[in-house]
Amino acid sequence: MSSSLFPRLSLALLFVPAVFAQIGDRADKPGVVQKSLVPADQIPPAPVLTPAQALQSFKVAPGYKVEIAAAEPHVQEPVAITFGPDGRMWVVEMRGYMPDLDGNGEDLPTGRVVVLTDRDGDGRFEDSKIFIDELVMPRAIALVADGVLVGAPPELAFWRDTDGDGKADKKEIVATDYGVRVDPKRPHLANPERAPNSLTWAYDNWIYSTAYTRKFRYVKGAWETGTTIFRGQWGLTQDDYGHFYHGSNSDHLRVDVIFSDYLQRNPNYARLAGTNVNAAENQLVWPIRVNPGINRGYRPEMLRNGRLKEFTAAGGQWIYRGDLMPEMYGNHFVAEPSANFVRRSVLTYENGSVQGRNAYEQQEFLASTDERFRPVNFSTGPDGALYVVDLYRGVLQHRISLTSYLRKQSEDRKLDQGLHLGRIYRIVPADRPAPRATQLAPLTSAQWVGKLEHSNAFWRETAQRTLVERPDPALVPAIRTIALKSALPAGRVQALWTLDGIGALDRAAVVAALEHADPVVRVSGIRLSERFLAGEGRADVVSRLLALAQGPSARVQLQAVLALGQLKDPKIDRDLAVIARLNPRNPYLRDAFYSGLAGRELSLLEALAADPAWNAGDEEANKLLSGLARGVFGSRDATAVGRVLALAGTTVGAGGGARAVALLDGLTPTVGASRRPLPLTQAPAGWAELEKNPAAKTRLARLTDVVVWPGKPGVTATAAVTPLTKEQQARFDAGKALFAGVCAACHQLNGRGLDGLAPPLLDSEWILGSHERPVRIVLHGVRGPITVLGRVHTGDMPGFGGALDDLQISSILTYLRREWGHTASPVDPEQVKAIRAATAGHTDAWSPEELNAFR
Repeated sequence: MSSSLFPRLSLALLFVPAVFAQIGDRADKPGVVQKSLVPADQIPPAPVLTPAQALQSFKVAPGYKVEIAAAEPHVQEPVAITFGPDGRMWVVEMRGYMPDLDGNGEDLPTGRVVVLTDRDGDGRFEDSKIFIDELVMPRAIALVADGVLVGAPPELAFWRDTDGDGKADKKEIVATDYGVRVDPKRPHLANPERAPNSLTWAYDNWIYSTAYTRKFRYVKGAWETGTTIFRGQWGLTQDDYGHFYHGSNSDHLRVDVIFSDYLQRNPNYARLAGTNVNAAENQLVWPIRVNPGINRGYRPEMLRNGRLKEFTAAGGQWIYRGDLMPEMYGNHFVAEPSANFVRRSVLTYENGSVQGRNAYEQQEFLASTDERFRPVNFSTGPDGALYVVDLYRGVLQHRISLTSYLRKQSEDRKLDQGLHLGRIYRIVPADRPAPRATQLAPLTSAQWVGKLEHSNAFWRETAQRTLVERPDPALVPAIRTIALKSALPAGRVQALWTLDGIGALDRAAVVAALEHADPVVRVSGIRLSERFLAGEGRADVVSRLLALAQGPSARVQLQAVLALGQLKDPKIDRDLAVIARLNPRNPYLRDAFYSGLAGRELSLLEALAADPAWNAGDEEANKLLSGLARGVFGSRDATAVGRVLALAGTTVGAGGGARAVALLDGLTPTVGASRRPLPLTQAPAGWAELEKNPAAKTRLARLTDVVVWPGKPGVTATAAVTPLTKEQQARFDAGKALFAGVCAACHQLNGRGLDGLAPPLLDSEWILGSHERPVRIVLHGVRGPITVLGRVHTGDMPGFGGALDDLQISSILTYLRREWGHTASPVDPEQVKAIRAATAGHTDAWSPEELNAFR
């Protein structure tokens, strides 16, 4: 940084008084001084600007202009929007967010869903009607059938207007775990930065959310529920392939290259790559104003010349797929409200993955000098324009993370004043008139069919949703024609998934998709071909998929391998192994292959090792076999692991040292995998041969306490496990049932957890150490990030001390400490009672650092 940024300042400006101690200060090490790095005379004031004044504060990329679509009083504190087929804009207003710097009043029902209408067709939405009132911190919205799905923690509810007065009068609860309701006494348990959001209707006709592990669909007037993985923090969107994009506040561009269901099908791998892939070139940002008003702006690493250096509040991910600005089609947009800008990234698809780069060199797509410009979300309108949701307020950081430094920054510039404002901006071309699509006539079902091949994804997706919600057999031929003949690849894809959603998908349409020149169509065709992997025509579909798996498109190849894994056919396994071996540049191909092998890893490993074509000196072959050994070890089958060790011994004895080492590497627990001893009945065949090879012997040392047998030298002695008493066994049995009902949705019945959200309980040091830590966690909760088995998990866990009594908590923990081969001591109700009494004054979730005092 330039030394000009550090003139002499008074102590009053340099240091934050201790009286302002905040919850966010706990993240700092003791003794950290929260010192302003930007001189006061270089920090501009931050008055409330009128919408017209705010327009003048923008710098937008050449070729585009910013227009006001809506502003206060018609919209207040907007956080999410969506458009109806009639052109009206539906807005979620989080009017209760941080009413002051202490968050007083956040628990009051001041949130709303309003419907905006442009009455005169000028593009300005000047009419606002309240559809739902008296919500607490609403945050998510999706139009479904004749109603609207709204997320307002802890509820996800379906609201309908049954009497036609323009206001919801019927509410159906869809879920009661959609976040945690605000509790002023326990702020960490209702972290608004991590509650579910961004309801997204995907190609497969399920509705997904960010930061949530369930999905929903509306079928014949009833809601169905499925499970999915935890994704991101704020914002969820999809591209023409159907890839989900998400991210976190300091990690702005993540993508699921592989559809998550595939990676959940093989429990023998602690983690398979392909979801939550980092697609960003870097995290560097380029705001146009100084940014002292970020939560840790006193840390030198946060700023570059007084401006934010890297993303710190990224969210609202959006893939623009409109037709008004075709040069931006498929580009990724993300908001950075703390530094008052919007990033545009160009995506490229290479080697089966996705890479994103800033569309501009050291500049942002849209930036403002107004500190109150807080972009938080996006949408593509029926007119094809890109809409930007501006929360427009001074205070952005929630009180659970607010530092004393940022509090003073906010008070100095009166950022806590100016509430219930908000703007929606429209981005349009600067060189030509932009169309308006604000009052649209209703369409018949037949007209909706034509919209499936519209050049604007808004219309395609709305058409799919409408036709799936009200299926009409008479329309199937017309939809099928689009699937077979549309000149627009995305139109074919939309029609295919519509046919699937109404139960009218046929093999001919899928085969046509498999033969299409565009990989976007082929990928969806492959996913849908799985419906035809049994019965008549199976052989033809399999043959086509094998050909695609060996074709030139890495993305198509990846999807074909995933689909063929559904067959569970040993011969196909051999074919796929060859494909994975010959295509090492496709980074997720091996894991895609492993995901379909559950229970067949050993038989395939032995077959390939015996095949002369799989030369023991082939590095790529050895890498693949090492991965198969990893799956064998993950099965925890002692006999199978012994056979892999015997194979390694035979291989090294025949001069195949590299292969033996690869197999041993596969048996060595990786980050997140179990290191719990796996007992064999005796020393495996070949162990002595392995010890003669220096490289192999080094690997064997890593397995000293992992693979054990009676009399094995060097094994750390373990105490004999005391059998459970009758009472303890009763608690274990009760705990198993309680765990299934209370905990398994996040931590999973197998204890492996959900990647990024719920840490694994299997072999967890937090479960198997002293009972003091897990009891405290269940009573009061724990906030992330928390490291478990070497991996960081960012989710927060609420406390259950108010819902579960001492016996129930002791039962759950007894179960966890003795299930899955665990041998830790059971937990007694009296132990829970004592800790409950000792921590009665603890009102917040624990931090990992606090809990570490009770190891």
